[in-house]
Amino acid sequence: MSDKDAGIKVIATNRRASFDYELGERYEAGIALTGGEIKAIRAGRIDLRDAFVQIRNGEAWLVNAYVPHYEHSTGFARQGPLADERRARKLLLHKKEIAELARGTELRGYTIIPTRVYLKRGRAKVEIALARGKKLHDKRQTIAKRDAQREIERALRERW
Repeated sequence: MSDKDAGIKVIATNRRASFDYELGERYEAGIALTGGEIKAIRAGRIDLRDAFVQIRNGEAWLVNAYVPHYEHSTGFARQGPLADERRARKLLLHKKEIAELARGTELRGYTIIPTRVYLKRGRAKVEIALARGKKLHDKRQTIAKRDAQREIERALRERW
């Protein structure tokens, strides 16, 4: 089933994640947001570049994701602890999934990173993945593969 069939609208992707990390198992999580934040996300204004996920006290938290203030919002979210654009946001996962993520980070040395944010039936979801950092030579190999594929596509285009 494609993204269009499932009613999914991708808002943001973390393209740097697949370059810097070897992505493993992926999970879908909801995000606890305030009114102005969900409006900003629906407007496509979220940045996952420096974001990561932490497990604290049996809860998953999205840390350092940038969600700017929605310019047309008013009310309590403009002041106080909810005013920070990079505040930690709670992720909504099942306890079993949180336990699997915690086990992966503690025992196997993985980190948890967000790969994309999308709307599914009007609700904001984040796809997170267990990931292991790539070494420098792995990154070079990825660049070489991408360049080779680009050359092949260019040659095929010129041939036709």
